[in-house]
Amino acid sequence: MDAKREAARRALGLEDAMLLLECREEFHVAGGPGGQHRNKTASAVRLTHLPTGLVANATERRSQAQNRGAALERLRERLAALSFVPKVRRPTRATRGSQERRLSEKRRRAQHKAGRRRGHEE
Repeated sequence: MDAKREAARRALGLEDAMLLLECREEFHVAGGPGGQHRNKTASAVRLTHLPTGLVANATERRSQAQNRGAALERLRERLAALSFVPKVRRPTRATRGSQERRLSEKRRRAQHKAGRRRGHEE
């Protein structure tokens, strides 16, 4: 996983043309709304980033060039998500003062509720 993360981080620094060189670019018929032009031409674009295996697809436009740009944007988003490293969470303990404050608040709240209970019976 670290090798893919490093490849994604490196690929994010590349310009679009260099990033496209690392990808396998496939064109296929998109289908859907857009008329005959969209349904008969191979305007849909699928980019596969070979070092990481990430795939981005764009089919919504009738222009192959516009779909390539959209697929490249999606690929960059996926590369950014893959290269993100979450901060390590270390367990912490509550301080004595915060524990005492919490417990005293719980006692006060319990007394308040108990007072309502007694008042209801009378």
